[in-house]
Amino acid sequence: MPTLLDNAVGQFSRLPGIGRKTALRLVLHMLRQEQEDVDALADALKVLRRDVKYCRVCYNISDEDVCPICSDTRRDSSTICVVENIQDVLAIEHTQGYNGLYHVLGGIISPMDGIGPQDIKIDELVERVREGGVKEVIFALASTMEGDTTNFYISRRLQEFPDVRLSVIARGISVGDELQYTDEVTLARSIQNRTPLQ
Repeated sequence: MPTLLDNAVGQFSRLPGIGRKTALRLVLHMLRQEQEDVDALADALKVLRRDVKYCRVCYNISDEDVCPICSDTRRDSSTICVVENIQDVLAIEHTQGYNGLYHVLGGIISPMDGIGPQDIKIDELVERVREGGVKEVIFALASTMEGDTTNFYISRRLQEFPDVRLSVIARGISVGDELQYTDEVTLARSIQNRTPLQ
């Protein structure tokens, strides 16, 4: 295989879920495209990596300092849905069944993986609640041991705010499933039929 082709295949195969065969297919596809289309893709990736920001309120990906969800005055700012990652925000938004705000933790507590409470955005969530105006925090984390551990830890941290309702999405989602792979109807119903966190 020519060195230039091999280098490109090597870079593509570093992407998650892309093996060398798929990477080769993608590279060969790119070679068949017009030069300006390839340049546009390369430029979009460079701009994305250089200019993307994380919302200073909820830690969602954004073009600005505050994401469009947090800056939308039509949304219910008294409700915060706690999620593990940005894919979960996209999954819930796609259902069009939730109108509150989000808090992206950037992970979940997982001692086996060396991830503790200090490694994710829990302190920032507590501070948001402390600032006032929050009536409900919805836990929308994966129904796994790590997700449940994170729910439990955060709920203990939020005990100092007795007026804030803590709820967890309904368990219409199978134990062990991740939100991003859940169908829209099930996810929407899980949000709507949330239950108080025990």
